[in-house]
Amino acid sequence: MSFKDLQLNRPILRAVAEAGYDNPTLVQEKAIPLVLEKKDLIVSAQTGTGKTAAFALPILQQLFDRQDATKGGKKVKALVVSPTRELAIQIEENFKTYCTYTNLRTTVVYGGTSIEPQKDILKKGVDILIATPGRLLDLHKQDVLNLDYIETLVLDEADLMLDMGFIDDVKKIERLCTREKQVLLFSATIPYKVEQLANSILNAPERIEVTTNASTSKNVNQVLYYVPKRHKIELCLHLLRNTIKGSIIIFRRTKFGVDKLEQTLLKNNYKAVSLHGDKSQTDRQLALTTFKTKNANILIATDVAARGIDIDNLDAVINFDLPNVPETYVHRIGRTARAGNTGTSYSFCSADEKTYVANIQQLINLQLDIVDTHPYPLDPKAKKEIHKTPGKSKYKKGRKSEASKKKKKRWY
Repeated sequence: MSFKDLQLNRPILRAVAEAGYDNPTLVQEKAIPLVLEKKDLIVSAQTGTGKTAAFALPILQQLFDRQDATKGGKKVKALVVSPTRELAIQIEENFKTYCTYTNLRTTVVYGGTSIEPQKDILKKGVDILIATPGRLLDLHKQDVLNLDYIETLVLDEADLMLDMGFIDDVKKIERLCTREKQVLLFSATIPYKVEQLANSILNAPERIEVTTNASTSKNVNQVLYYVPKRHKIELCLHLLRNTIKGSIIIFRRTKFGVDKLEQTLLKNNYKAVSLHGDKSQTDRQLALTTFKTKNANILIATDVAARGIDIDNLDAVINFDLPNVPETYVHRIGRTARAGNTGTSYSFCSADEKTYVANIQQLINLQLDIVDTHPYPLDPKAKKEIHKTPGKSKYKKGRKSEASKKKKKRWY
């Protein structure tokens, strides 16, 4: 099938062709006709399957026929809600690419940056708005944003949105839009809470499941290293020196862990940048740009910061800390081997993460290849490590038994 078969008009087809896309992906093939029929949709698809275009192209097609500004200026007709700033920026870049030959206007609004320039753009009028929930509600509260004309509402990465605690915001945004709107819900996985949300806001939705939740790309070579927690940094340096080359993302569980590893790699003369929720928007954008333009070849990130970010030609993913949610492993390694390329994922497992490996293998229905020829092997009998502060008693300060109090001779 080609994009022409999807009933898209020539200006959009031209922009798609110039962006280098010949044929639609499976999710685009299934979703675009249904969106054009004005159906509500629940789409379960991993990142890297082309789902942004699956909603962007039909939305542009629907708005194309009515794109001339009315006397009152342009009204927001399509709203895309995204959980993170990086994703929102990326979605807007895609919309801009596809609407090159139309006069439809798009903009993106998100927190962590000045609100005034965003207000100015909205006052001039836009057709399509991409937003993070917090900033969207701020702008609505300040009467800068009118959601009375919304025809299509897209909730992207719905599972992540709920994990980040945005469920009340999402419901509020949905209520602020018109009742007649079309709702498109995209999610990498459909856990129970996403299902509940969908039931409460979608109207007789069509379902599209492009891959099973557990699918991992056949092009990713997945290897596993058993290593004591205290030796993970040494193993990481060892692999960077001898095995892993090219463009790499390293995942850590905490922001503190991200910062610590970044400092270590910089001291060892590696070109590394980092990404996590505590960084300012400017720093996050700078880190991403530095990585994408190959001025740094290592990006260290937490899961929330890296979810859905589109980075071409990634050679490897390192799971420095294994995720406790097995689906997260699938998202992480899906960063590499996109669009038919190959890649490798390296996972470090300490004694207390062994159950995570079992859950991951069960989900993906695959045995990970274990590499035991490395300098820091984990003793197979090793138990979960409990970190004690040297010289400290396990008892609380000042806690004494009744007996010891009685025995004590007093000087008074």
